Amino acid sequence: MSAYLNLRIFRTKLAGALASVGLATAALAGCSSATDNSASSAAGSGSESSASSAAAAVDGSQKAAAVLADNQDVHAVAGDTEVDAAGAVGIELKGDSASSDGDGVKVDGSTVTITAAGTYRVGGTLDDGQIVVTAPEAKVTLILDGAKISHSKGAAIDVTDADEAVVVLADGSANSLADAASYADDAEANAALHSAADLTIGGSGSLTVKGNGNDGITSTDGLVIQGGTLTVDAADDGIRGKDYVVVNGGTVTVTAKGDGLKADNTEDADRGYIAVGGGTVKVTSAGDGIDAATDLVATAGKVTVTSEASDDSSAHGLKSGVITVLEGGTVDVTSSADALHGDGAVHLDGAAATLAAGDDGVHAEGDLVISAGTVKVTRANEGLEGKDILVSGGSTDVISGDDGVNASGSESTSADEGGQGGFGGGGGGEGVGDFTVTVTGGTLVINSEGDGFDSNGTASITGGTVVVNGPERNGNGALDVNGDLTVSGGTLLAAGSAGMLVAPADGSEQGWLSATLDSALQAGETVHITDSDGKVVASYVTSKAVQNIVYSGEGIENGEEYTVHTGGSTSGTSTGGLAESGELGSAEKTTTVTAGEAPEGGGFGGGGGGRP
Repeated sequence: MSAYLNLRIFRTKLAGALASVGLATAALAGCSSATDNSASSAAGSGSESSASSAAAAVDGSQKAAAVLADNQDVHAVAGDTEVDAAGAVGIELKGDSASSDGDGVKVDGSTVTITAAGTYRVGGTLDDGQIVVTAPEAKVTLILDGAKISHSKGAAIDVTDADEAVVVLADGSANSLADAASYADDAEANAALHSAADLTIGGSGSLTVKGNGNDGITSTDGLVIQGGTLTVDAADDGIRGKDYVVVNGGTVTVTAKGDGLKADNTEDADRGYIAVGGGTVKVTSAGDGIDAATDLVATAGKVTVTSEASDDSSAHGLKSGVITVLEGGTVDVTSSADALHGDGAVHLDGAAATLAAGDDGVHAEGDLVISAGTVKVTRANEGLEGKDILVSGGSTDVISGDDGVNASGSESTSADEGGQGGFGGGGGGEGVGDFTVTVTGGTLVINSEGDGFDSNGTASITGGTVVVNGPERNGNGALDVNGDLTVSGGTLLAAGSAGMLVAPADGSEQGWLSATLDSALQAGETVHITDSDGKVVASYVTSKAVQNIVYSGEGIENGEEYTVHTGGSTSGTSTGGLAESGELGSAEKTTTVTAGEAPEGGGFGGGGGGRP
């Protein structure tokens, strides 16, 4: 990563902090290296470590508009792909030759060369040849109208020199491009559709691209897709724009043995980004599904990604080098590695995201912010992992084989502080790192086999609703916080095993209780918590075996006694098992506890079973 990119990251973080002081304070952005990159970080050079730290420092609260404004402007303008074929120069492909009726076109056997600005209509079949565009500083528009081009020695269409190339898929037309089976390592053109100029694709027809030797569609500048039905099958990357890839419309289907969509400029601070503002994108890849060297932004449209590595490499679903912002549309990812992976920050800000991962559902080296939309992690090792995790809105559901939410990294700035020990103080002797989980709004529902709500530093809840259906194993806990867990608002219900117990810290402004039962309740049992007057203050239905329950809500006063009952009924909306209301009926009393007092027995909180 270049010094320009490091400077930009610093600038965007500072700007974001000034624009949203409250959110930035809660997010506590900083530097870290995530666990899945710890080995490479340790082995890497000092400059690589510095670049990684700079990426992790980006402000995760940024909105899509601010991120895009900080990038290079898109070259395409309205009307680029709305052309009149009647005035176009005709090019007819005839198997092993071609003909043209206008100026600006040279035909040499099966090679058609366009040398002047203008609009050209291409139809017919070229069995083994290519169209070459060599028109310096010119804008060239190709209307593909039933064009089928194959080339055994290179690209089917090769824009070697132009200011801008526009490919329009004529209404109702079916077109196809196929290239050579292999390329030399130093080949300038290495895709079936290759452009050394800014490239725009649109129209309402279809284009099938077979990238036999390397990529399917490539621009060494920017690439914009405005419309059309594109089907790309590539030996390496499907669609690549060095400076940016922008999808504003159309239907794009990519099958790639490398990455699906890729922008790989790491030298210029305002380039290397990918944006989806409309249309439908479907990717099946052996590498990363969508890979942006800098920023990845989605504001509309539908994105579906399946990334499955064929070897030991990591194939992330969506990956960014600086920040990912999912602000609109729908995103559905299935990945053998992380579903969403950010070398810097990830901001889920309105999109409807459904994520299934072989590793983390969402992973950020720095800030991980959820402020709006719906997030469903249906399968993951760890559900949400980042250095500083902030949930301020939206609806989030996490199912994980290990930790549900985990604020962690490979660097701790206060490791020698050690764990404070005892209930409400966290730690189990582990160091208190510079990591945070903060919930200020929204709903967060966790169903974890490992620790549920986990921070290797501190955690706080000031609003919203958090429900943790934690582990059944005693080596993990529904709550696991190395430092203080403070609750000053909102609702918290955490239920799980009783071997590693953590409760809110003494400094919590809102009352809380922790009840450990003599024996575990089984899945499907109804639990009520009543105050000293017998009023039900919380009702919950278990989804697995439970022996400890921590609850904090508006009706809890520290120092008062509360009773846990089993049985009865619930009604109204359920949030992860926490019911809107409940009736005791014939429920039986199980135990009585004093709010603000931790139960006897169990461990000291923190640790067990999961990644740190």
